[in-house]
Amino acid sequence: MPRPGLRTDRFRRIIRKIPGGALVIHYKKKKPRQARCASCGKPLSGVKRNIPSKVRGLAKSKKRPKRPYGGNLCPGCSREAIKGKILKGR
Repeated sequence: MPRPGLRTDRFRRIIRKIPGGALVIHYKKKKPRQARCASCGKPLSGVKRNIPSKVRGLAKSKKRPKRPYGGNLCPGCSREAIKGKILKGR
């Protein structure tokens, strides 16, 4: 039986065969869900699906797109938001 900290639904159970031929269970943290657009709810492309501790080690350019509202809105919704901002300014 695994230790109590591994008996949660947070971990994936992966069965591996070790060199001695025995089957062992490895526990690996599950990936989080795909990031979604705050406006329309479509999945965001260009945003990594990693656990936060792994994301912290990535470069800023690898975490999210460089466009305005990148990582928050999808390209279509960000385009609409920028258009609305420009029209409000006139």
